[in-house]
Amino acid sequence: MFKKNRSTMFDLSDPKVLDSHLDRLDTRGISRRDFLALASAGAAAAATATLWGIPAVAVAAPSGKLAYLAWTSRVEFMAQASHATEAASQLFGLGYSYLDGQIDSQRQLNQAEQQFASGANALILHAPDGSAVRRIAQLAKQNKAYFANVWATLPWFTPFDASDYYTLYAVPEEFSAHRSVTEVLLKNVTERFGGGDLIGVTGVPGFSTDSVRSRGRDAAFANFPKTRLVDQLPGLFNREDSLKATQDLLSRHKNIVGVVAQNDDVAQGVIAALRANGLRAGEDVLVVGADGTTEGARAIKKGQQLATSANCPAFQAGFFTARLFDVLNGWQPRAAERMLNWHSVTTTKENVDVYLDRYVDNGNVPPFDYRLMSKVAHPNDWDPQGEITPLDIDVEWAGLPKPAGWQYSPAYLEAKNNGEWQRVTEEYRAHYKIPFFGPSPFKGKV
Repeated sequence: MFKKNRSTMFDLSDPKVLDSHLDRLDTRGISRRDFLALASAGAAAAATATLWGIPAVAVAAPSGKLAYLAWTSRVEFMAQASHATEAASQLFGLGYSYLDGQIDSQRQLNQAEQQFASGANALILHAPDGSAVRRIAQLAKQNKAYFANVWATLPWFTPFDASDYYTLYAVPEEFSAHRSVTEVLLKNVTERFGGGDLIGVTGVPGFSTDSVRSRGRDAAFANFPKTRLVDQLPGLFNREDSLKATQDLLSRHKNIVGVVAQNDDVAQGVIAALRANGLRAGEDVLVVGADGTTEGARAIKKGQQLATSANCPAFQAGFFTARLFDVLNGWQPRAAERMLNWHSVTTTKENVDVYLDRYVDNGNVPPFDYRLMSKVAHPNDWDPQGEITPLDIDVEWAGLPKPAGWQYSPAYLEAKNNGEWQRVTEEYRAHYKIPFFGPSPFKGKV
C-alpha cells in the first residue's frame, strides 16, 4: 500500500501526513488507529515471506488482483481482516485493494463493478446485507472473476444458484458459538446474582448472521430459568450506535445484570454506556460479545468482558485468500466445499492469554501460515489451521422463509446424500494439524 525509498519516507506518526492518505483512499470513516493497522500489513507479509524463503513479496507483477469489499471501516473486525488479507494476498502474489462500503450495499455493488472493470479477478464480499449478492455473483460470471462471500448473504441463495465463479460462501458456525458465549454469561449471572434481567444489543436487522446469533442466544436461556431477556435494540455492529442503544435500554430497565452483545464492537459500546451510567462492566453488569477482536480480547483480560467467540479476523483473511488463489490457479472445489463453516472457540479469562499471545500481542509473528492453507501451494500437506465443516443451509437459515418456488440444488443434495459431505468433513479434520488455539506456527522463528 505504501512505497518508500531512500529519498521518500512517509511519517505516519504525523497526523497531517496520515490525513492526506485517508483523503486519497476510499476509507472515509476509518480511524487513524485502524489505518495504521492496515499500513503494517506489508511488514507482516515481508516477515512471513522471509520465513518461507521467498526473497521479496510479489507485488510488481501479481498473478491476480484481489479486492476486499468491507461493509464499513467503523467495525474493528474489518480493519483487522483487511490487514491480514493484504498480508496473505501479497504472499500469494496477488494485487490487493480494500474498499469501505460505508454500510451501503448499492455502494458495494458499484465498487464491485469498478473493481472488475479495472481487472480484479478475485473478490471477497463482506456486506451489510444480502441485497447485492445475486448481482455481484452475476458480475463475477460475466467478468470470469472469482467471488467469495462471508457472513451477510441472501438466505436460500447459494453458490449453486449462480455459477462456478461464486466459489465460496463461508461463515463461522454462529448458532452454537453464540449459544455457548451466552451460556457462559447466564451461568455467571445465576451464580453471582441468583439470576436476573438481561438485555440484548444486536447487530443489523435483517443481517442473516445477526438472526443466527439471536437464535443461539435465545436457545441458551432454556437451561437457566432464573434469567430473563427483557428487551433488545440494534447496535448495528458498531460502538457508537451500540452505546446509544444501551443507554436507551438502561433508561427503560433499572436492574439489568447482564448484556448479550452481538459482536465485540457492540460490547465496547455497551461497556462505554455502562460506564456513563455509573455501572462497572464485569462487576455490576456482566457482558459478552462475539468475533474475537483485539479490543474484545483485551476487555476479557481486564475483566470488563466475560467472553467472546474467537472467530479471528486473520483466519477469515487467510482462508478466503487461499481459496481464491487456488481457484485462480485451476483448483476446483467439490460441492461440499462451496459452502463451509469454520468453528470458533469460546474465549474467557481462563484461555484469553493464548489468544492474546498469538493474535494480538504477536509483534511481527504471523498468526497463520497462510500458504499452508492453499491446496495448490501445498497439495499434500495443506492445513486449514482451524476446524472446517460443510455448511448445512437448513441449520444456517432455519426459520427464514424460502422464496416462492425455491428448491434445493441437486448438487447440494447429492453431496449430502452420496457420502461426499462426510468425506470432506473427515478430510479437513485429518489435515487440521496446527491448532487454532495454540502458538503461531512461526513462534520463535521471527
